[in-house]
Amino acid sequence: MLLKETVPLSARGEPWFDDGNIILLAEDTASDNAAAFKVHRGVLARHSEVFQSMFELSTPISGDVDVADGCPVVRMHDRPTELSGLIRALYDGASFEHRGIQDFYHVAGILRLATKYFIAHLRREAIRHLLQTWPHTLVGHDRFIERAVKSAPVDDLTYPYVHPLHVLNLARETHVRIVVPSALYFLSLYGLPDILRADHPKLRVEHPSRPSSELSSRDLQDYTLMFQHRIDAVLDFIRQTCSGRVPAKTCQGQPGLCQKAFVRLGSRLSRSWVVRTGPLHYFVQAIDELADDPNVCKPCRRAFREDVVALREKIWAELPGIVGLPGWAELEKMDLAS
Repeated sequence: MLLKETVPLSARGEPWFDDGNIILLAEDTASDNAAAFKVHRGVLARHSEVFQSMFELSTPISGDVDVADGCPVVRMHDRPTELSGLIRALYDGASFEHRGIQDFYHVAGILRLATKYFIAHLRREAIRHLLQTWPHTLVGHDRFIERAVKSAPVDDLTYPYVHPLHVLNLARETHVRIVVPSALYFLSLYGLPDILRADHPKLRVEHPSRPSSELSSRDLQDYTLMFQHRIDAVLDFIRQTCSGRVPAKTCQGQPGLCQKAFVRLGSRLSRSWVVRTGPLHYFVQAIDELADDPNVCKPCRRAFREDVVALREKIWAELPGIVGLPGWAELEKMDLAS
């Protein structure tokens, strides 16, 4: 875009402040889209040393600096929609929602530019918002499942509206590590041929801020490790925690009755699980199923529940290590520390 002495209304992006003292011209080379934003250099510079350095180099004194509307022009190689979102967040504060896939793209754009321009507080806000859906705690995982069961589709897309491959690729692109384990865990619920075809409706929604829909060679390996870990967790649970279980030391049932009930539970679970079974939710369902069995005494039922709760916590704690990442506490420190 060539700017004239006055920027036409059609080329002005939002926000545009009449009393601004610098113009940012966002030019997306991939789509040929462009928009100009008239802003206050002091507002942006106080949030980012990168902006401050850029503005110091853009002064009307230099003959090779474009000027429009009496302001120096800084050319930005950013998507106009993303730069607009970033500027509005810096002026008005970030506003993140989770009402549909468009809200994810808004977060993605702000996270990209907050990372690019070293705006730490805005980057942390975007990461915390992602964690509300793509959790780093077991409690968060359980909330995810509950919402997925109860939430109605939005624009024909089921909760969480966005494909985990897009979340994973956004995390890789912006060097966010804390959402990677859960994104890979939920991605492993999809078959590899489906992922490689990239034809899922959630992957085909068009938007300038859409992350890549391709699985990288690095993440193909991590996907495989997570997929196998998930299957092993389900099978070990069925064989050891259920079918191979012995009654509690304080068992109050008739001899052999509780143990037979555990064998029956294991047999039913071995017939009901599928390749897309998520072990963490599956274990909770097993607790509920055993609770309905009148042949199991209270001490055995209680011991089973305690063991399953501990097993779920163990599996969740080990999740980052499956793909070579440090533990959750270290990831939190790396990505969310002030």
